[in-house]
Amino acid sequence: MSVIFLLFLKIVLCQQLNQSSLTNELLLSCVGVSYKKADVASRGQFSLSLRTQQKLLEAAKQKNIQSITVHSTCNRTEIYALQSDASVLVDLLCAHSQGDQALFSKIGYVLTNEAALEHLFRVGTGLDSQILGDFEIIAQLKKSFVRSKKMAVLDPLFERLFNSVIQASKRIKNETQISSGTTSVSYASVRYILDYIQNPDQKNILLFGMGKIGRNTCENLVKHIQNDHIVLINRTRERAEKMAGKFKLIVKDYADLPVEIRKADIIIVATGAEKPTISKSLIHTENPLLVLDLSIPKNVDDNVLDLPNITRIHIDELSKITDKTTAERQKEVPKAEKIIAEVIEEFNDWLQTRSFAPTVQALKQMMEKLEQQALAQQQKKHPHLKTEEATLLSQHLIQKITNRVAKHIRNSDNTAESVKTIQDVFNIPSK
Repeated sequence: MSVIFLLFLKIVLCQQLNQSSLTNELLLSCVGVSYKKADVASRGQFSLSLRTQQKLLEAAKQKNIQSITVHSTCNRTEIYALQSDASVLVDLLCAHSQGDQALFSKIGYVLTNEAALEHLFRVGTGLDSQILGDFEIIAQLKKSFVRSKKMAVLDPLFERLFNSVIQASKRIKNETQISSGTTSVSYASVRYILDYIQNPDQKNILLFGMGKIGRNTCENLVKHIQNDHIVLINRTRERAEKMAGKFKLIVKDYADLPVEIRKADIIIVATGAEKPTISKSLIHTENPLLVLDLSIPKNVDDNVLDLPNITRIHIDELSKITDKTTAERQKEVPKAEKIIAEVIEEFNDWLQTRSFAPTVQALKQMMEKLEQQALAQQQKKHPHLKTEEATLLSQHLIQKITNRVAKHIRNSDNTAESVKTIQDVFNIPSK
């Protein structure tokens, strides 16, 4: 058993050496545009359809970028990647969108390492949303990294990072009141109707588009406006029928869109088309018509404003509508930020452990091999030696030693140097 104790003494001696911080293994980069600096038209130029996002990921794969994800919503288009050269990501974004380098330099942002990490957590938890506490974004992020995983451009490290973001989002939702009240783009559209339209319960309302925002808007319409004149239209009728069946609403075919526009007092457009789906050529009514465009890029053409009876409100204007809960939500931000800091610390601990785990495991295996040799020698000298008890004791010591080594490396100021010291002292080859 003297071999075990000798190893223990060597570990103790190692602790007297100067140690270091973990080299930054997470070379995270983020490029994007958002509502903070880019207006609707500019965001629309960098908006990416699902098909285009897939093409971008394929191009990244060809460039040997092993971990990358992209998401594009009404408020932002962003690319995250384990990539040290962020300019490569800017090139990819510009190549697969209608935007160019000149425009990106004015309205875009490039974040790396810690700044990119913190930004990802703030986006994923709704702290960076146009409407504070909007948790729709985390579902969108999930879809983005699931898509990347299916396309084999999401390695375990990146997946662990995104799972940490999901964890932070869940904790904030459960442990704070930052999502309390009803504040979202879909609700803001309904709130606008309630505030500016007289007798909204008697108006003919046409909801065009049954994506995520469209479905949420539909639910808010039913919840807040007692109206029997709500018509749903979607390019795929089945999706509209599913929503209509839930609330006993009216469904019309896509071909009926011009007719229903003529009947409508209020049109809510929540389609995901890359080009406008509503233009003045479809509008043939002299009655006042409110058009709410919840789409990015714009799905209501600017030429509708040529008509004197049309009021068009876009998503950016709706987002300025604040609910009375906004002030209460703001009070919860420090709690949310504390949770984010805790989850990031946990992720960094995992990241740090990941860097030296092979060395600690190799040390443990070496000690176990030495243990077997020592026990075999002792058994020759002492045939009546109780090997089970001796093995139990030595395994206990080995585990305590490896735990102590791991803890010391984790808490050191220079992880890389600490790991190298362990490797040198115990002749463990570096990998």
